[in-house]
Amino acid sequence: MNTNRVLTGTAVMAATIMQVLDTTIVNVALPNMAGQLDATPDNIGWVLTSYLIASAMIMPLTGYFTDRIGQKRFLLISIAGFVITSALCGMAASLAQMVLFRFLQGVFGAALVPLSQSIMLQIFPGEQRGKAMAIWSMGVMVAPIMGPTLGGWLTEEWSWRWTFYINLPVGIASFILAMRHVHDTPTRARRMDWMGFATLALGIGALQLVLDRGNQDDWFSSQTLVFAAFVSAASIIFFIVYTLTGKHHPLFDLRIFRDRNFLVASLIMTTIGIGFFGGMLLQSLFLQNFLGYPTFEAGLYMAPRGLASFLVMIFVGKFVGKIQPRNFIFAGILASIAGNYLMTRFTSGITANDLIVPMMLQGMGMGLIFVPISTLAFTTLPKEAAAEAAGIYSLIRALGSALGISILATYFSRSTQQSWSLLRGEITPYSEALHAYLAPLHLGANDPQGIAIAARAVLHQAQNIGYIDSFWFATLNFVMMLPLLLLVRTPAKAAPAQMQANPE
Repeated sequence: MNTNRVLTGTAVMAATIMQVLDTTIVNVALPNMAGQLDATPDNIGWVLTSYLIASAMIMPLTGYFTDRIGQKRFLLISIAGFVITSALCGMAASLAQMVLFRFLQGVFGAALVPLSQSIMLQIFPGEQRGKAMAIWSMGVMVAPIMGPTLGGWLTEEWSWRWTFYINLPVGIASFILAMRHVHDTPTRARRMDWMGFATLALGIGALQLVLDRGNQDDWFSSQTLVFAAFVSAASIIFFIVYTLTGKHHPLFDLRIFRDRNFLVASLIMTTIGIGFFGGMLLQSLFLQNFLGYPTFEAGLYMAPRGLASFLVMIFVGKFVGKIQPRNFIFAGILASIAGNYLMTRFTSGITANDLIVPMMLQGMGMGLIFVPISTLAFTTLPKEAAAEAAGIYSLIRALGSALGISILATYFSRSTQQSWSLLRGEITPYSEALHAYLAPLHLGANDPQGIAIAARAVLHQAQNIGYIDSFWFATLNFVMMLPLLLLVRTPAKAAPAQMQANPE
């Protein structure tokens, strides 16, 4: 591998890791942040939501800005803006300032992931695209997994502000390397589809609001969320019809989805959101809220998954050109099924060591799935479509993760509530089991303290059932991915010339 390729890859991957790390590194710092910014637990969530909404809205514009100003200039603007807004987030003195700066951080960071993916595909020859996607996947998948661990350490040892300040040295180094080694692409005139952008941004923003606030506000019991869901559905439907039928210059070319591999990869990435990203959230809650581990310690016990993903991606990147991607994906689904199934057997009596095997199996599964799927998505697309396709693919991945988190969080909440309703019906003054449980404590069924202890025990058991049911749901989600795998075809050696992206 030549030196320029290494330095170019280092520049764009540093920027990618910086951006995806910020999607999770801040999570564990929210309680500390809320205290200093005088925010409530209800509105501190906008620190996360503003970043996600901005990223989702701007991500599809990657192809447009790449065409208009060139990928190098666009990359440098994105890195510089992300670094500056990260510093502003670290200096924020109020919740309003933090939400504004996080929104701007999401605006500038939105293109970093798709740009890095596009550039990695460009600097590696066609036969080494698997290796390029393996390197890219390591940053995209491992960084958010390790985010809570790093964020917990920075918050405990320094301050929550360092979860933002850590971007400064990484971003400056990435900017310098990119300025010196990233090649530019030729610019071309391209009109801005303002109607398409407005409707898509409105649809994505409203959808992200529904997904982020749904479980907390009881979904469609909230008139605000009902209105947001209607706006999202209407805007997205209008955007699709307008883009396919209008005689104008579209925001991006939806004909990219005619490519079978890209379509199947997009569907699988959406499905992965429930089993992987939603499961990762519940595992963190299981360790911290259910087993009572401190934030940093919980992050450490989740580290084996990131390590397993990293090692497997190295292996897959080396052999993805020699072994059919379908075989890797099949093995990855089986490993994910096994890892999630083992978690359905968890109880409050397990130790953290019992988590290592299922965590590693899940990490192996994602390493085996993510690299081949990302490779398949772009192998049959022409190079000139790479930037635009990468923007769409990253958007689908982001929305899939948000959808997965919301679905599994809601499923867990409803399962816990149902289990609580069923179990508390068994707690009566005439229950022999209740008397036997309270007897060692020298308490009776009519004693207020005894009732409180029994209620806590019932809630704990209801939560345990909720976690088990949710892990079963995640397991079945991976099982249902198998039919999608049947649609995957071995990619052709050359991209079809008849498909042209971004026609003018």
